Amino acid sequence: MVLDVSAANTPLGRGIKHIGIGKYGSKPLTPDLLAECRVALTDPTSHPLQRGAFLGALLAKGMTPEERTLEDVIGKGAFSHPTFFINKLCPDLPEGMLPIATKLVRGANLQVTEAEQLGDYLFSDGRCETFRGLAASIMRVRHETNEEYQGLMRAAERTFSPGFGSMSCADRPLVQLAEPFDGVENSYLITPLLAQLFQRRGYGSISLVGRSGGPKFTLNALDLYMNLGCQFLQSNHELDTPLASYGWVLDQKALSPALNRWVDRRHVILKRPFLATLEKVLNPCHAQILVTSVFHITYQMKMAELAMLAGFDGVIVLKRGLEGSLAPSTSRSSGVLCAVRTPKGHLFFQHFEGDSGAFATFRTETETVYEQPQALDNARLIRQFMTEGKTPNADFDNRVRFANALYGRGLDWIEGQLR
Repeated sequence: MVLDVSAANTPLGRGIKHIGIGKYGSKPLTPDLLAECRVALTDPTSHPLQRGAFLGALLAKGMTPEERTLEDVIGKGAFSHPTFFINKLCPDLPEGMLPIATKLVRGANLQVTEAEQLGDYLFSDGRCETFRGLAASIMRVRHETNEEYQGLMRAAERTFSPGFGSMSCADRPLVQLAEPFDGVENSYLITPLLAQLFQRRGYGSISLVGRSGGPKFTLNALDLYMNLGCQFLQSNHELDTPLASYGWVLDQKALSPALNRWVDRRHVILKRPFLATLEKVLNPCHAQILVTSVFHITYQMKMAELAMLAGFDGVIVLKRGLEGSLAPSTSRSSGVLCAVRTPKGHLFFQHFEGDSGAFATFRTETETVYEQPQALDNARLIRQFMTEGKTPNADFDNRVRFANALYGRGLDWIEGQLR
């Protein structure tokens, strides 16, 4: 089903943006928006994904008395009776999914096996888009648990293309780089230069990229690597041929058509569901170390924990990168959290703060803002720095050198722990 207007401009789309903020910041619907959403819920042309995502956010947020009156368009008492609610909202949902759907509507967390079953359904071609929107929205607003991520991860792994199976042909340890797939709108990416750093340290570098699921659509790592004319990885069997410069690049579309299909759903749901986090920690090439980033500092430890669940031995998680990317901020208190699982199974964590004295020479008062950065310009900077070690852009050069020092320090610590 295709939206005739922008997803963000429908009544339900505006409702999702208004209430689907998160469990600590959601706001009640205004009277006018409530009235518009009431009409939209009865409109057969409303997108089923948005219908589900809107009601899921409403349930997870907790409803005001005024918002509870929306149950009249579903069925009297629907919000108080989860099984009745699901049967009315999702009549075509397979019977086997009813216990999981009911549990989500009740506000309960899923066990690993339940989340795995949910993931199998979400990634399938089965009916009921309304339930897909509902489930993704409920988990996002109340925040997904590590157990739920683990189950969803197992389900996602089953969608991998045959070339990304249980085997890796790499002749060296691999480092996987993954930042938010929606990229940036006011800065340049430095991901290929970070990949080059790890290559120089004796690792094979793999950059995970994909289409932007939103909310940003200006420039992302996929755009950048396409403008660099890179060769995209099609199978783990290609890892036995080391690539120069910045290593391999894996597009989500080649890794998993099912995950790639969810990008279009995310454009309709508007908010960032579980996949915005999950797609960065999947480990299809059996890399040893994950290098990733978080926009919200509270997610830094969670990303490290998920990396361990995904089979990485070490992880470097950047906080306060520019727009959440792998490029560290030179004016705000950026830094990395490093974690390792030793051969004996012990977990160790270490923080390295970007505003410490060791990195003082890279600090600036403000950040340079680039309006609508273009992939072609970004690629030109990457090529020039890669070959000459500098560019005409002093801000870009300083950020790359800061990143090399910060990530290099983190890698030193990880290597020391894994020896």
